[in-house]
Amino acid sequence: MGFSCYIVGFITMMAFFFSVLIEAKILAKTHPWMPAQATFYGDMSGQETMQGACGYGNLSRQGYGLETTALSTTLFNNGLTCGACYELKCFNSSQWCIPGTIRVTATNFCPPNWDIPSDNGGWCNPPRKHFDLSMPMFVQIAPYEAGIVPVLYRRVPCFKQGGIKFEIKGNPYWILVLVYNVAGVGNIIDVKIKGSNTGWIKMSRNWGQNWQTFTRLQGQSLSFQVTSQTGTMVQSDSVAPSNWQFGQTFEGRQFG
Repeated sequence: MGFSCYIVGFITMMAFFFSVLIEAKILAKTHPWMPAQATFYGDMSGQETMQGACGYGNLSRQGYGLETTALSTTLFNNGLTCGACYELKCFNSSQWCIPGTIRVTATNFCPPNWDIPSDNGGWCNPPRKHFDLSMPMFVQIAPYEAGIVPVLYRRVPCFKQGGIKFEIKGNPYWILVLVYNVAGVGNIIDVKIKGSNTGWIKMSRNWGQNWQTFTRLQGQSLSFQVTSQTGTMVQSDSVAPSNWQFGQTFEGRQFG
């Protein structure tokens, strides 16, 4: 019994590894290194618990930590890029660049500053591709004195502990679900919800990665279908029991 469980576990782990490897190759082919610029916000304390434009709450509690970035309008894509993971390296600046790369998750929006020209501080103005990093991440590729540096970036797979998380908010007439801790490609484009007494209900995106329905589902167990940017769908059955309450978070299956 023990040996067979070990074999099943090993096969499952290898299947996940190869699925991530395949996705990495797809991302590398469709998202090669591209030029952009990077700045930083905050200080080295890295205190970042405020809710950003993606809808995530406490980034440390939700597993994102300090390895995060805000994206300019061009990259943010009105919130659909929330949860995507990037690899960055300083580029073409012998004065400032520190060798090496960093990996960050998109968790916020860097708004444009229309009062300042793009070439004089309006770094997040369209059509600029820009990353506003937490300071602890920025100083891994350049000293803070640099302020702003040219970078190369590319999309990479996200690696997460555990399954996809569903935080249920709202009221009896309106359910809002924050979907986070998404592995693989990281960002999602479609969510469906199902009560134990309903069929699948397509949710609409409210903002960031908050998805909503006006169907009353209290007293029913809840299942979810989550579709990533690549079109891959993962289904989590009966994630929330029939006695679920607003404010609770539940864990489903993970991509891979």
